[in-house]
Amino acid sequence: MDDFVFNTTPSIRLQRNGAAQLGEMLETMPFAAKNRSVLFVTDPGIVKIGLAETALASLQSTGFNVTLFDGVEADPKADTVLEAVEIAKADNIACIIGFGGGSSMDVAKVVALLSASDQPLDTVYGVNQARGTRLPLVLVPTTAGTGSEVTAVSILTTGTEEKKGVVSPIILPDIALLDPELTVGLPPHITAATGVDAMVHAIEAYTSRSANNNPISRMLALQALDLLGANIREAVHNGGNVDARVNMLLGSMLAGQAFANSPVAAVHALAYPVGSLFHVPHGLSNALVLAEVMRFNAPECGTAYAELAPHVFPDIGGGRSSQAVTADFIDRLAGLNRDLGLEPGLRQVGITAADIPKLASDAMNQTRLLVNNPRDVREEDAARIYEASL
Repeated sequence: MDDFVFNTTPSIRLQRNGAAQLGEMLETMPFAAKNRSVLFVTDPGIVKIGLAETALASLQSTGFNVTLFDGVEADPKADTVLEAVEIAKADNIACIIGFGGGSSMDVAKVVALLSASDQPLDTVYGVNQARGTRLPLVLVPTTAGTGSEVTAVSILTTGTEEKKGVVSPIILPDIALLDPELTVGLPPHITAATGVDAMVHAIEAYTSRSANNNPISRMLALQALDLLGANIREAVHNGGNVDARVNMLLGSMLAGQAFANSPVAAVHALAYPVGSLFHVPHGLSNALVLAEVMRFNAPECGTAYAELAPHVFPDIGGGRSSQAVTADFIDRLAGLNRDLGLEPGLRQVGITAADIPKLASDAMNQTRLLVNNPRDVREEDAARIYEASL
């Protein structure tokens, strides 16, 4: 067995109505004895619908001084991070809370890092470029998809619309709080897109060409797909089913642990330009290119795809060859998108054939991801995948 490293969040708490206990959780952290000022990082939609009220009330009732930063947007910009850092330093913030989807949690990670450091943002992009320490950090996901609460990755959009990643175990949070009640009101389309996003994380982690692809990540990927495959339809079509929401949130977290240590690849590399150029949500971007990337990869990792298939679709085997199972698996995943009410192709989100050269060119910038793909992807390959995904 090859050497590997596995990092994850040290404290993971699955707790129904846990948001109502957030203040009590923070009181156990060492910073609270000295400085009880916290920055609550979220997005305006979360605030508008009142989803943060219980958590904020818990913090205030336990004596924390809360500064609310609700300026996080989809595909968060580097400038958003810098604005929040300025507030954190001005208010002498002692702890950062990221509350929301992947965007809010990703912003919170880098805010926690830069608020305790003089390192400029431009110097922390890439793998293990972050130095020093960070402020205490707690992440609370409100969607079941990104797994950001257990990943050492933050994805930001630069001024050029290019997405860049900050990758370092330093930005893993101290606590990840999984409260399924926060996801119960999630609309079906968002539930579907984020759920498929989590599936992509597990699939790409299992088949990653990374030198750090490891047995722990592969085991977690399988368990994640067991949970996600068995519950995604119920969560989408009967969102009030709390048991289904629990399983989706746990599956998303397990997939996050898997890909945080066995990194994702071409699905994400091709999805990022779709998101940054056309403002398509990240989970949907992944869903739109998933099947065609898998078809491209199948000659190199068809056996691995066949191993994954019954964890999503338990009836898929039947003694057939791995090639046949893989082909069926990919077709069923494409069909799952339709069953869940997701857009069937790139055209439905406003992308045309004329946009493909720019998309393919931008995808080639994602070298951090493409090196992990089971099959080498050239620019002309990316263009063909986009064309097939229209």
